[in-house]
Amino acid sequence: MNEVIFPYGKTKVRYQFGEELQGVLTSSIEEYCPSASEKTLVESAMKEPIGSPALRELAKDKKTVVIIASDHTRPVPSKVIMPVMLREIREGNPDADITILIATGCHRGTTKEELIGKFGEEIVANEKIYIHNCDEREKLINIGTLPSGGVCEINTIAYNADLLVAEGFIEPHFFAGFSGGRKSVLPGIAGRTTVLANHCSEFINHEHARTGILEQNPIHQDMLWAAKTAKLAFVVNVVLNAEKEVIYAVAGDPEKAHKKGTDFLSSLCGSSAIPADVVISTNGGYPLDQNVYQAVKGMTAAEATVKKDGVIIMLAASGDGIGGDHFYHQLADEPDIQKTMDLFLKRSRNETVPDQWQSQILIRILMHAKVIYVSEMADNLVEKMHMIPAHSLDEAIHKAKQILNKETFTVTAIPDGVAVMVRK
Repeated sequence: MNEVIFPYGKTKVRYQFGEELQGVLTSSIEEYCPSASEKTLVESAMKEPIGSPALRELAKDKKTVVIIASDHTRPVPSKVIMPVMLREIREGNPDADITILIATGCHRGTTKEELIGKFGEEIVANEKIYIHNCDEREKLINIGTLPSGGVCEINTIAYNADLLVAEGFIEPHFFAGFSGGRKSVLPGIAGRTTVLANHCSEFINHEHARTGILEQNPIHQDMLWAAKTAKLAFVVNVVLNAEKEVIYAVAGDPEKAHKKGTDFLSSLCGSSAIPADVVISTNGGYPLDQNVYQAVKGMTAAEATVKKDGVIIMLAASGDGIGGDHFYHQLADEPDIQKTMDLFLKRSRNETVPDQWQSQILIRILMHAKVIYVSEMADNLVEKMHMIPAHSLDEAIHKAKQILNKETFTVTAIPDGVAVMVRK
């Protein structure tokens, strides 16, 4: 028997497989031994920035400094990174007026409790923190036209800063190639109109808008332009293991430092597909599996290796539910997913509607395989999203057997679908 452990919410699901298990797709990140503690890795990266002066040098004579920070949906270890960034800025300029700008993109606002969970009580109590709202028109400014033709609007707090920097983490991303770097600006602190244009159906459907691809990726190209035009000057980005611990850090120029981080990640997290009738994936547990919207990411890893008309079992606790009204209604209100897909593909980039990109990717997956969704959600909500509900892995495997209607079937396991790049 082979035991596989799947992250699920803040817990783990253990399952014993027999001969049906064809393989387990994992990132070799878990085998990588970091050279130092989390804090030391971050401090060392900042002492030797890539393509940039040190942060303390950049901060000299800068009256206002804005640090873009991730929101509650990202497992960025801000308790490790932010104190070091704040210290560096103040050592270079004790009088700097610092604002931490929370990059929510188009997500809901981060709560005070979530801020404390990210930064700790001391930073929340003593630092200026502003939560970006993509629909707060009076806080947005047009900084030009994206290469794709869409308008580029960003938060005025970032635009007016004398120095704009960001923290973040790098992981494979299912249509931007990788997270981190330039993504702090777009979608992080961009207006909704800008995010919609960048996430248009044409780009989502582009062959290079896939996990681990930056070259010729039109979504990445727009994001990079936005970061440069916004004058993002310095980033601190980390790579995490399955326990959400820092194992690698880069700092410096947003493009050059990010590239070094993505090169490191690519060397560790690529995995060849093992086609199977059933593929079991996760979103790496909390906080990335709080809703269906985010869980689509982990499903794309399974999509790359499940056989046509096979079954994907997705484990995502989804304590927050669906994750967006637009996303829900785009799936729930139309029984024919092909009709919805055709509608999306007919829209121009300036006709993109909120959450269309996520719905488009989920529909693409559903057109390739059945999806059994293991969660804490009510069955009727999961069914409305064109998926099959289950509340345990045992139940899901039983349902998969019924769907396949085969005496024997094969299984591929992906314990963390957002940490691995599955190569077909």
